[in-house]
Amino acid sequence: QVRLVESGGGLVQLGGSLRLSCAASGTIFSVWAMGWYRQAPGKQREVVATISIRGITDYADSVRGRFTISRDNAKNAVYLQMNNLKPEDTAVYYCNSARADLRIGPWGQGTQVTVSS
Repeated sequence: QVRLVESGGGLVQLGGSLRLSCAASGTIFSVWAMGWYRQAPGKQREVVATISIRGITDYADSVRGRFTISRDNAKNAVYLQMNNLKPEDTAVYYCNSARADLRIGPWGQGTQVTVSS
């Protein structure tokens, strides 16, 4: 059974940093392009960053230059380093496959990120 567990969220002030982690189990992690997503209250879930099997990254315009996605296939993990956080980054953050038409498994519980001004 595939399981995704996100961690590392918290409450930070404007301009602060956080590093999110996502641990995957029950699947061959290295064959999946992965993504970080977020969902703010009253809004749809949106993709924040993706990383291919070979480590090629892409970012939403709203986070480019501030966020960095990385992966460690040996640890079945994907990370999101978030710098210069803004209040509009406040959301629950999730990880899953980068493909909208094929998810690695059910969504995890996510990790809450709250940025205060």
